[in-house]
Amino acid sequence: MGEVSTGEEVRVIGAADAVATREVVPMCDEGPRFSVKEYRFAEEQDEQEREEPRPELVVLIPEVLDSQYGMYVWPCAVVLAQYLWFHRRMLPGKRILEIGAGMSLPGIVAAKCGAEVILSDTEELPQCLKNCERSCQINNLLGVHIIGLTWGQISPNLVSLPQVDIILASDVFFEPEDFEDVITTVYFLMKRNPDAQFWTTYQVRSSDWSIEALLYKWKLKNIHVPLQSFNADKEQLATSPLPGRHTIEMMIISLAGASYTSVSAS
Repeated sequence: MGEVSTGEEVRVIGAADAVATREVVPMCDEGPRFSVKEYRFAEEQDEQEREEPRPELVVLIPEVLDSQYGMYVWPCAVVLAQYLWFHRRMLPGKRILEIGAGMSLPGIVAAKCGAEVILSDTEELPQCLKNCERSCQINNLLGVHIIGLTWGQISPNLVSLPQVDIILASDVFFEPEDFEDVITTVYFLMKRNPDAQFWTTYQVRSSDWSIEALLYKWKLKNIHVPLQSFNADKEQLATSPLPGRHTIEMMIISLAGASYTSVSAS
């Protein structure tokens, strides 16, 4: 794993489940403690191809040792990142916005695969934006823009966004009271970008929770993307123990009148 240039002291604390992990101790008492985890995406090969080099992508994520939602990688993020890796050849030249980015694993994968990426998280929690910045720094991604966007609010940052092709989000449908705020933000972006698509993964936590009525209300449609179609139907992805045994689903959302294009090929 490459050197980490974050200005903090780095100490190796071992590897588990094939995930290289390092604890990073701040040089001053005020900074957060975090551990760096390595996610390694590789193309699957059959027996005849195993002697040949295979494409591989390594992403480092500095997880903050904190109980807040955005401070570590959730199972949905690894599944969405796997989708991006599987479709990496269509990403160069695309402008991608990740909302509720947190540790930004999907957005970092997209950027490393050649997309122009904007990472966003709530303006109300500056530490979440700092997490995005730290993930970019540790992966040597200097051209990624980071902005504050709070779901459900028409802010100057939201209004001034450039045209986007793809919106990303993993596990933003976590609290039912936030569902419509997420949907209205996505709808606002899609009205300005009619051909854009919203790629999102979510964890099934309750059979009573659904966004179908909200999609109908806001004139959006969705298609379900089977995990096996992008090699994500496994308990362990990217040499990590995630997503584990959690039930993860993926869908692509677009305006009801939009037609699907090759960008969502599966």
